This record gives sequence, structure tokens and C-alpha cells, in this order.
Amino acid sequence: MNTPASGNGHRQPSRPLAGGPSPAAGQSTVEQVLYEVKKVIVGQDLLLERLMVALLARGHILVEGVPGLAKTLAVKSLAEAVGGQFHRVQFTPDLVPADITGTRTYHQHSGEFQVSLGPVFTNLLLADEINRAPAKVQSALLEVMQEHQVTIGRETHRVPEPFLVLATQNPIESDGTYPLPEAQVDRFMMKVLVDYPSATEEFVIVERAVSPGAAIQRIIDPAQLIALQEQADRVYVDPSLIEYAVRLTAATRDPALVGQQQLARYVTYGASPRASINLVLAGRALAFLRGRDYALPQDITDLALDVLRHRLVMSYEALADEVSADAVLDRIMTSLPVPELAMQGR
Repeated sequence: MNTPASGNGHRQPSRPLAGGPSPAAGQSTVEQVLYEVKKVIVGQDLLLERLMVALLARGHILVEGVPGLAKTLAVKSLAEAVGGQFHRVQFTPDLVPADITGTRTYHQHSGEFQVSLGPVFTNLLLADEINRAPAKVQSALLEVMQEHQVTIGRETHRVPEPFLVLATQNPIESDGTYPLPEAQVDRFMMKVLVDYPSATEEFVIVERAVSPGAAIQRIIDPAQLIALQEQADRVYVDPSLIEYAVRLTAATRDPALVGQQQLARYVTYGASPRASINLVLAGRALAFLRGRDYALPQDITDLALDVLRHRLVMSYEALADEVSADAVLDRIMTSLPVPELAMQGR
């Protein structure tokens, strides 16, 4: 993977193609959206930023956190700010695929079957406690998450665009839960860990809860959001950043590539090439979110844990030694040099 280098030894990025509104204008719009969401959401800045990255990069998010951390409210508020439809599905062990995708019903008066579309036909879908549903329901989500369509009978139906699935799972409960299939976990662009708020943030949360709630105004509509996605697609990514993403993902499969042979016993399976793709797509969206028309190494490294942590299948030895995926990734990232970009001409 050789790329041209500048005279000073650094990678020399070329300027992206012109066209469309500036990233600064897009960043201003996104900031207005986040301002509206923060009228009701206190803290959770990382979650909100990752939600916007996923929207811009057309990805899905898996959120892990204990109940009561405003995960549902964050998605609902974001849907109101972007003017999209919002549906919430509470996943339970007795759920069947038709409950989420829809089904064909027979109407006796007309003597015909008619299709009743399920709650996945929305812009933002909250799959609450997704690990409580059995394998059949998980499989039903695979098509809609990857292809943005649902097949019912012999007919295929497209879901509205833009489309984002935010799934939550509770890390402190194991009764009545099912491990998510690796194929489905890999469909999520990021897995975000949500922690408790600080004491100051919790004070503001309680203060807002006992007072009349603020109204969220719609800042954009789905068509404008699609336009922002197209702007984010034009953000330039230097080949050296793509090479870094590929090397980082490859190192999760073979830690010896970065001199971390001792980590191999902790990882049964590393991340797939989909991780490399999502690292670049998410990094590009984060660069746009930060008002730039080019990506920097920090855009990739800031999102690396979120993109990779759920794609590593840890071994029983890792469980016994209490070694987490984040710990393995931290050591790999420390051992892998970050590319330096020469920003001349910007």
C-alpha cells in the first residue's frame, strides 16, 4: 500500500474536489441540531456526537449502559430535531420477526392479502434491550440493517431514508437474554459505552425533571439530512489514513504484526474488513462534524475503540485474566505508529 510522500517525508494529502456548501456551514447546522437535543439531554456528549456521526455515515449504533441514562430520550429528541420518524420497540423473548418487520394479513371481504408494515419502517429505530429477543428476531434485523429493505412474502419494501438503528443492551442482566450473533454485531458501525453522569450533571437532570420540559424545535428535515450526508461523503481521506485503518484492523487478527504476540491468546477472532470500512467512513463523518473537508489521524483514533471493540471475539483465557477488548485495542494502538500528514496548501 504505497502512497506518494512529500519532500519532508510526510504523506502529502491532495485537496478534495470542490462542490456543495462548505463543511463549516454543515457543522453549524449540526451544532444547531445538537443544541436542540441538549435542551433535554444533560451530558452524554460522547453519545450525542456518535449518534450524529452514525447519521452522517449511514451507520447503526449499539449502546451499552445501565437503565436510566436517557438513551431512549436522546434518540427520540434527535428524531424531533431532524424531523424524522421515530419508533421504539421493546425487545422481549416472546417477540417474533413479524412484530418488527411486518406481515401479510388476509382480508375476508376483499379476498386478498394485504401487507402491514412493521415499526422498522421509520427513520430512527430504537431497539431497546435488543439482546432479549431470540435468534429469529435478530436475523430479521440483518436484512433491514444492511440493505435498508424488508422482504415480506414475495415483495420487497424499502425503509425510509435516512435510516438508523440504535440498539441498547443492559450489561448487568443475564436472565432471559441471548448473545447477539456475530454477524449481526458486525452490522453495527459502533458500540458506545454509556456511563453514569457526574454529580453536577445529575443535579441538572433532576432539576429539569421537576420543571416543565423544554420543547424541541425541528432544525432540518430528512431531505436536508441526506444533503448533509452527501456533503460528508466529499470529505477527503488521505490514503495513509486508509492504510492505518487497514493495519489497525489486521493487527486485531494478528497482534504479532505490531509486536504484540502475547495478545494473540486473548483474541479468538479479530475484526473483519467491515471494521476498516467503518473506521474510514466514521472518521470522515467526524471530520465533517468538526468543520473540515479533510480527515486527520485524530478522527480515526478517536473512534477506533467504538468501531472495533464489539468486533473482537475474546477467548476464555481473556475472560479468566479479566482482559477486555478495550485493553487489547489500547495496546495495539500504542504499538502502531499514527501517520503524519503534511497539511500544506490548506
